[in-house]
Amino acid sequence: MTASGTHTGPHAGNGDDLDVEEALALVRAPEADQNNRADATGHPEHPHPHGHEGATSWPRAREIAARAARRAARRPVVSVALGDALGLVLAAPLDALSDLPSFDTSAMDGWAVAGPGPWQLRDGGVLAGHAPPEPLTDGEAVRIATGARVPTGVTAVLRSEHGRTGPQDRLHALGEMSHGQDIRPRGQECRRGDQLLPTGTLITPSVLGLAAAAGYDTVTVVPRPRAEVLVLGDELLTEGLPHDGLIRDALGPMLAPWLRALGAEVIAVRRLGDDAKALRKAITTSRADLIVTTGGTAAGPVDHVHPTLNRIGAELLVDGVAVRPGHPMLLARTKADQHLVGLPGNPLAAVSGLITLAEPLLRALAAHPEPEPYRTPLGEAVRGHAHDTRLVPVVLRGERAVPLHYSGPAMLRGIATADALAVVPPGGATQGAGTELLDLPWTTAGIGVCFT
Repeated sequence: MTASGTHTGPHAGNGDDLDVEEALALVRAPEADQNNRADATGHPEHPHPHGHEGATSWPRAREIAARAARRAARRPVVSVALGDALGLVLAAPLDALSDLPSFDTSAMDGWAVAGPGPWQLRDGGVLAGHAPPEPLTDGEAVRIATGARVPTGVTAVLRSEHGRTGPQDRLHALGEMSHGQDIRPRGQECRRGDQLLPTGTLITPSVLGLAAAAGYDTVTVVPRPRAEVLVLGDELLTEGLPHDGLIRDALGPMLAPWLRALGAEVIAVRRLGDDAKALRKAITTSRADLIVTTGGTAAGPVDHVHPTLNRIGAELLVDGVAVRPGHPMLLARTKADQHLVGLPGNPLAAVSGLITLAEPLLRALAAHPEPEPYRTPLGEAVRGHAHDTRLVPVVLRGERAVPLHYSGPAMLRGIATADALAVVPPGGATQGAGTELLDLPWTTAGIGVCFT
């Protein structure tokens, strides 16, 4: 959203981005916000299960989601091949299995020399990965490649550009040399048994390289959280153009890759329609750590999520969040080791639910550290809701965050080109105000991988 007034250009906002309730709330006088308080357990002090009153504040909702994951039944650690470990977290220290390097090696292409020069060149050369070379005696030199094992008796390596050969295969240095020059001695980086990385380290490409260099084929990690998506609604089409009151399902194609980008293993995407029995069976038989439902979180005649959670004895941890879009979202504990995030049916509202509840839950399940918050000045003023936080898609232009057009609850056109979501507090934010940004997972780590 952008500030009130007339704007032009691709990023300008207008009232068309707002639903009726939001538009009215933006022009109401701010009221005492007594509805955002929650008790120590995260339950609203004045619960209204299907309404907006008593909704949990946005920061509090995220805290509850992260804490719920930390209190869940502990999942067993697993051993995975290096090729499958990217983005996971070490569940055991990475200790050196051998000295690194495991033998004295040449740090440069050049000549291995013994004693002071000039040196008599020996035929042949020493290459990386070949059999141990013959020892050298003082006054001898031999060609050597980077990474090759240094022969016994060698005192230094003379770089190719620092030496010249003369008559009768004599090698001369072009400058001063020091003992051990350009030799990587055994154990220079670590000795066997040294701790290279502690438990809790995020596995990046560099960590994979270090593990391989240290001799690991597998690593012990916190497993990826398993997620299952249940798409609700009889009005949804899976192909073709919208027609006869039916609309295309935007969430089914979007949620699975988004959850993968948040670090989850998506085990299924199932379309259930508006069927209470099918929903109950899907929830009670799911093997996922996190179940994500779409739509059905309000109080309409076919909104089955609340009644189903009540029937199976689920514990409702968050029932409505003071955030726009997406305030009808919910979080429930369905089993000791399983949670359900109920997303609103509108696409951008569902994205808000993912960021608000699913992201901190998955992050804590995967033992990822919480990212450091950061602020960026806004390129334009952003209107605020009277009492709710607003999540507004923005693009980064230089050192400014520019709010995007087409950012209403049912719209995806803005978020499709966004770099981040701006966290706009109740009452709004002025142009130039430093505003917290939430990076979208693929803007920092690539599609399908999340390091945060």
